[in-house]
Amino acid sequence: MDDIPREQLTGALRRGAVKKHVAAIHVSGKLTLLQRKLSNVLLLNAYDTLTSRPRHQIDARTLCLMIGYNSNDMDTLKQSLRGLAETVAEWDMLDEKGQQEWGVSSLLSYAKLKGGICEYAYSPALAEKLHDPKVFALINLNIQRRFTSGHALALYENCYRFVRTGSTGWWPLDLFRRLMGVDGSAYYESFKHLNAKIIKPAVDEVNRSSNILLTPETRKQGRGVSDIRFRIRENPQLAILDLDDGEGVRHGGAYARLRALGVSDRLARQWLNAHGEDQVLEKLDYVESRKNVKSKLGYLTAALEGDFGPAEPAPRPEEPAPHPRAERLRRILAAVKARTPTQRDADRRLFLSQLSDPSLRADFEKHGWMSPLASARILAFWQELSPELMAGVPPEDS
Repeated sequence: MDDIPREQLTGALRRGAVKKHVAAIHVSGKLTLLQRKLSNVLLLNAYDTLTSRPRHQIDARTLCLMIGYNSNDMDTLKQSLRGLAETVAEWDMLDEKGQQEWGVSSLLSYAKLKGGICEYAYSPALAEKLHDPKVFALINLNIQRRFTSGHALALYENCYRFVRTGSTGWWPLDLFRRLMGVDGSAYYESFKHLNAKIIKPAVDEVNRSSNILLTPETRKQGRGVSDIRFRIRENPQLAILDLDDGEGVRHGGAYARLRALGVSDRLARQWLNAHGEDQVLEKLDYVESRKNVKSKLGYLTAALEGDFGPAEPAPRPEEPAPHPRAERLRRILAAVKARTPTQRDADRRLFLSQLSDPSLRADFEKHGWMSPLASARILAFWQELSPELMAGVPPEDS
């Protein structure tokens, strides 16, 4: 895919799959492939504030990019959102006191599109369940975009949460048909048809396209198959970190210095994407100039997250106004910093997708939004995204 951020996620989203699956939320498998991808992106976008905010927002172009839907056909997006609002999520689990709890809720309580922004909400009860890391296993959005079959993605979602335990456990076939969205079909009552049309193709696509490998096993009652489970192991050929496009930042001097300091590859790329190479280099210089620092890595973390460093020199009196080109760049970098990590990454990938010239792409991958070769395209991109951003700044040719 055009990769979607993972290493930039914070909080519980950065956890791996849960060690043991202790609860289940079943969502109708009748979601289309687009709707299934959409539901995952909306949940990822909302996750950090899932229980603290009643509603969530994401701009529509970011949303379309993250689900691999590059069309301007908003009617299809509206139809997909409508489908999520009409889809039922059901849970049946033990609460923290060991009491059985059953519940049902629409997957989205509402969604609306206005001014290029998608606003949506979950019911409080469902938000509480989805926020529980024992219930929700992070679905890698880079991987989900590789799927072309809704049945394969549904199988991946329902198996990935068990990756640490190595097996899904036995599912009655009735439950499996429901998870795959083929319950109620007389044709798939036959295991022969279910296996040939659903199980084998879905397993093949999961094994070919994702970071896990599945092996189905069946159990019989009498002469017929009654249950199915899937053995799960990690796919070494498609590890999550091999699916990102961090080569651009890996070639920079800041990345090499971070790695030499002991910063992990993942964290180094997260910092560079979030703060930019110049700011990271400035903080590195500042930290390395300090004496008697016990942990330079810890101090660097504090400097980046707390945004402190060498004191800014006081402006000289009657300092001339900044050059228009410098002011445009300053406003663009400020706009980038104001975006969420998810939005920043989506903006960068959307911009890259618009560059057909290899030299422009290479320069942007090296310098980011400060790319000198792509400066005109960068300005046009941000003016389209935020028309008021350059208010009061003389135009380029002045």
